[in-house]
Amino acid sequence: MKFKAFLLVVIGIASSFATNAQSNLLNAKTPDEIGKKTPAQLISDNDKPLPYGYVHDRDVLMGKTVWEFIDLDERINFPLYFPIDTNFVGKERRSLFQVLLNNIKSGKITEVYVDDYFNTKKTLKDLETVFKYTDTIAAGREEYKNFYEDYNSGKKVLSDEYINVTYLTAKDVTGYKIKGFWYFDKRQSELKYRLLAICPMALEAKDLSPKSDPSASNVELIPIELFWVYFPSIRDVLQEAKAFNDKNSAMPITFDQLLNSRRFNGVIYKEENVYGDREIQDYMKDNAQMQLLESERVKDKIRSFESDMWNY
Repeated sequence: MKFKAFLLVVIGIASSFATNAQSNLLNAKTPDEIGKKTPAQLISDNDKPLPYGYVHDRDVLMGKTVWEFIDLDERINFPLYFPIDTNFVGKERRSLFQVLLNNIKSGKITEVYVDDYFNTKKTLKDLETVFKYTDTIAAGREEYKNFYEDYNSGKKVLSDEYINVTYLTAKDVTGYKIKGFWYFDKRQSELKYRLLAICPMALEAKDLSPKSDPSASNVELIPIELFWVYFPSIRDVLQEAKAFNDKNSAMPITFDQLLNSRRFNGVIYKEENVYGDREIQDYMKDNAQMQLLESERVKDKIRSFESDMWNY
């Protein structure tokens, strides 16, 4: 009976994927009708994320918080990065960064924070300086030396041809930091993972703007944490956004399913510890190989706990 119930759940999930992929694509008479669901589809579809089960604190036999970095240069992580140019894709396809940013602007995502401990909230106004940078090009500075200070103070004395505006876009995102909690559920005798927060990493728009000083290009620019989002609060938003399925475009996967099922590759760069949650690079300095080995050691330590539970 349990197997039949499990099989029905799998079939139900698979059928919901099929109905979500390019709805009405084969029946549309005009391009505007593509993506529009019929009344029957709207009634039958259940596009809510699968709810987390309640876990009592006393059921957690072991728990460990870890932080990971998802490098978007790795092929397995491409569904989180692309598409970066939305001019040549449908309206239903957006990158994870664009999904987050669009919903922050619309007000659907409100749990945005400065750090991964959720101490200080970050508003859309706080993000404007990171995503947009306005500066004067070198020619404008030479021609209007006497008025440059007035321009910086807010008085517009330069024509638009001497003003350069740089925007941070999805193509500038280099990776994501995620915070998660591994725990052993003693009721189900199973090691589980719960994603708690996610943070896009990129250079500021100021660092992406053209430099007037040639020597400035020699300075190494490091991506920063743009903002941290509390993951459980955005699951409904991510359930509506679809990631590309390279094997079958008729069955896309939502970003919520992709992240919760850990269909990505991440490297642990920090675990909670007595030293104020210091990062691995803080005590494994200038040795990338040793940092990777330490990351694997932390991962194996968590995995070993589950297997050790079955040793008598």
